[in-house]
Amino acid sequence: MAGKSNGPAIEGLIEYVAKSLVDDPTQVKVRRRDGGGSIVIELRVAPQDTGRIIGKNGRLANALRTLLYTAEGDNRSRRVILKIL
Repeated sequence: MAGKSNGPAIEGLIEYVAKSLVDDPTQVKVRRRDGGGSIVIELRVAPQDTGRIIGKNGRLANALRTLLYTAEGDNRSRRVILKIL
């Protein structure tokens, strides 16, 4: 399936992982924005949960970015960016 994005699967994956990590899963919102040569995934959590999502030294945020890269599969022509808001 080269050239085809995993679309909602990527958002669902990030939402599932984020809800598993935070204290207030009702505040987790994931939004996808396609633009040009990139896909931006915006992850919004409650202010008190931001540190949980970022992790020590950004390790958890980097792990989430690795999941996104892996989930994108064969479609490596578009860059996937995770923004934690």
